[in-house]
Amino acid sequence: MSIGTFGNIYSDELITATELNRQPGRVLDKALERPVKITRNDQSFALLRREEVTFLVKAATQSKAVFQALTVAFSLLLGKEIGFEHPYGWLSVFDSDDLQGFIKELSEAFRLIDSSPTAWEMIDALIHEWHESALAIVSPELAAAFSAETDEVPLKSPSAQNAG
Repeated sequence: MSIGTFGNIYSDELITATELNRQPGRVLDKALERPVKITRNDQSFALLRREEVTFLVKAATQSKAVFQALTVAFSLLLGKEIGFEHPYGWLSVFDSDDLQGFIKELSEAFRLIDSSPTAWEMIDALIHEWHESALAIVSPELAAAFSAETDEVPLKSPSAQNAG
C-alpha cells in the first residue's frame, strides 16, 4: 500500500447512516474495495479497512519523525545549536559532510515509501544506525578502546604448530 493510494481517501460515493443500517453487508463490501464516506446529519465518517488505517497512522507518525530528523540536520548545517536533550540532538556529533550524507540517505529512503513495502522499516533502520553511530562517537569507553595500546601476539600458521 502506498500514500498515493489515498490521494482521494473518501470516494465520491456517499452512504447515508440510514443506508448503512439497512444494508450493512453491501456497504462493508464497498469498503473492502475503497474507503467509503458515511454521512449523518452534518457529520461525515470514513469507513475503511483496519490495515489501511494502520498504514495511514504509521505513515503520519513516521513522516513526522523524518521531518524532525531532517529539520535538525539542516539546522545543524546552518550553525544552529541543538541540545543533546532534543530527540534528534544526537545528530550534533556529526560534521557537515556526515550530516549531508544523513540527509541524502534519509531523503532517498523517504522517496521509496510509495514504491517499496519495506520503506518504513528501512527508514527506521537508517535512523537507528545513525543514532548508534552517534552514541559510539561520544562513548568514552570506545574512545579508550580505540586509543589503547594493544598487546597483540602474531598467530602462528596452523601447519607450523602441527610440526612442533
